Amino acid sequence: MVYAGLMTRRGFWLFAALAFLWGIPYLLIRVAVRQVDPGVLVAARTLPASLIMIPVVVYRKEFASMVKNMKWIILFGAIEFGIPWYLMGTVEKHVTSSLTSLIIATVPLFSLAISKVRKVQEHMTAQRWFGLFIGAVGIVSLVGLDVHGGDLKWVGLMLFICLGYAIGPVILATKTRDVAGIAIVAGATGVIGILWLPYAVMHWPARISSETVFSLTALTVACTVGAFLVFFELIKEVGAARATVVTYTNTAIAVVLGIVFLNEPLTTGIAIGFPLVLVGSYYATSSKRKVITET
Repeated sequence: MVYAGLMTRRGFWLFAALAFLWGIPYLLIRVAVRQVDPGVLVAARTLPASLIMIPVVVYRKEFASMVKNMKWIILFGAIEFGIPWYLMGTVEKHVTSSLTSLIIATVPLFSLAISKVRKVQEHMTAQRWFGLFIGAVGIVSLVGLDVHGGDLKWVGLMLFICLGYAIGPVILATKTRDVAGIAIVAGATGVIGILWLPYAVMHWPARISSETVFSLTALTVACTVGAFLVFFELIKEVGAARATVVTYTNTAIAVVLGIVFLNEPLTTGIAIGFPLVLVGSYYATSSKRKVITET
């Protein structure tokens, strides 16, 4: 007898890799915005990433496909990071990286709502509904216990970012499914980087520490190039809506890093919401086990 697992082995490792790659940016962004403007941060993350990938796109003869689908690639780039990364850098000047990352965990709920509106809903088991519900309770606990009046506008801005993060995978799944992942990332980061370049030049700081340089490099190479390529593979493996549930797990990683390396407080909201987010992540990404009898 063969027991169908919660996801394929490949899906599991893609999920784990993406959780890490998208769990560390909150720490790195928090460090970087101490010295650089959020707009500079966007340009520094995108344009170098494109320069790394464009030669590979040309070598694989995927440049023509990238150009042909550029309008959707640009839209994806603007929604997924061109605007959100600037807003997130701004938010992290005012709230902790832990709070920022925990709000991002609402992305699967936005994704589910968008799926309902589009009437193209992936199969939802009772287990997955339970996971989404528990994850949502975790976020509500956090906001109710930790967020005060002065932070509400930043929470609202983060929720707007979450909407963009939920729409991005839909564009990938419906408009650019025949375009190679590296071509999408190279095109999107290139255009967004060029658009932000004049702003970055005007706001470039007089001095940048080695710590900031390391943060920007890691954000570009690992958290942009590497993470998006893994993300595309994960969408192919588990679907767009389920892929966004990775935000639950990278939230957990981000919270731990914020507490350990940035001395951010372990608040009551985090203490209650954190384990609920982990439980929600487990159940929301799972499917009901089936017993298949081999004949």
